[in-house]
Amino acid sequence: MSGNELILLFLGILFLLLFIGVPIAFTLLLVAVALLIAIGNFDPQLIAQSVIFGANSYTLLAIPFFILAGEIMSYGGISRRIVDFVASLFGHVRGGLGYVVIIASTIFAGLSGSAVADAAALGAILIPMMVQMGYDKATSVALVCASAIIAPIIPPSIPMILFGVAGQVSISRLFMSGIVPGLILALSLMTIWYFIARKNNYPVGQKASPEQVLKAFKGAIFALVMPLIIVGGIRFGIFTPTEAGAIAVVYAFIISVLVYKEINLKEIPQVLTAAARTTGQVLLVAATAMSAAWVITTASLPQKIVTTLSGLAEAKLMLLLVINVFLLFLGMVMDITPAILIFTPILIPLIKQAGIDPIYFGLIMTLNLVIGLITPPVGTVLYVGCGVGKINMAELVRKILPFIMVEFIVLLLLILFPRLVIAPLGWLVK
Repeated sequence: MSGNELILLFLGILFLLLFIGVPIAFTLLLVAVALLIAIGNFDPQLIAQSVIFGANSYTLLAIPFFILAGEIMSYGGISRRIVDFVASLFGHVRGGLGYVVIIASTIFAGLSGSAVADAAALGAILIPMMVQMGYDKATSVALVCASAIIAPIIPPSIPMILFGVAGQVSISRLFMSGIVPGLILALSLMTIWYFIARKNNYPVGQKASPEQVLKAFKGAIFALVMPLIIVGGIRFGIFTPTEAGAIAVVYAFIISVLVYKEINLKEIPQVLTAAARTTGQVLLVAATAMSAAWVITTASLPQKIVTTLSGLAEAKLMLLLVINVFLLFLGMVMDITPAILIFTPILIPLIKQAGIDPIYFGLIMTLNLVIGLITPPVGTVLYVGCGVGKINMAELVRKILPFIMVEFIVLLLLILFPRLVIAPLGWLVK
């Protein structure tokens, strides 16, 4: 088969199987089998070996560690203490709980690395509070979901770990690249919330006294220190991202069990089971996606795509815009984990040929695909929001559209002005 025929076969089978509802892990295996048959190199042992090899990665160990740390923090009261502290600072301004959502999500992003975990943990706490104070429920859920996607941008970030593994680039540098864009995203959400709060005349809460602020700060200080430990340790080379995940687990466990004393020994199996279930789902997809990526490389699809799009390599901006339009549609129909693991090895050679920094592209690709987490029909975070907020999908989608538009604008700004990512990265990584 010619190069273009192989590309069409790959994309056709991939999207057809996703459209008819085949689970993503089996879809990836079937795509790999079809490509091997097409190039005349099919062998079941090759598929099995590539799946095992795909899961056998030291770097991927960071994912179960951060997932477990997130579960411990959820059970251990760390999320609630962060919310209480931020609420003591901003609860008295108009629409103050909306700012609490965004700021708490930004802080929690430095703990979990997962948009789903952020939406579930903070949504369960803040949505009932917002509804009780007179906020529109659907708007509250929409804000929680839109803010949750800050988590995969600010380090630690599970999608960036996957990109680093698939693209063979520095995960530490990827982590550092997300700090400033993550803060820009938070400020953008706060800006649009300012207008929404005034338009809807949302309530003004009671101002906390200095004593109450100090009390809330003392209660949250151990939780607030955790992101500094993780990010600082990675930044100064004290430990690797994988080691940071293990340290996050130990720190969260000590704080939750010995300091806050909100997890007892009887709850530990429940925490471990929840983390194992999520880890199993993520790593099964990761293993099959790495198998598909190996087959894609064997079939020389990256080189064929580079040849097909070589004319755009001279126009970096046009190339980035074309790729990002493709990623936007991809994020609407595919979850972020397989999307990164499958398409990173395909796109990285093209990006390098065009002279685009792979770290910068990793940040752009991650941001693009995490926006897909809040766009239908596959938006995983939307389903979490519907479950936590007990609202229907259509209502949530209507309310989240303004936030999605703001996040698209941030993405476009980062594409048009790469220095917003590259310059801060130069300050953060020497």
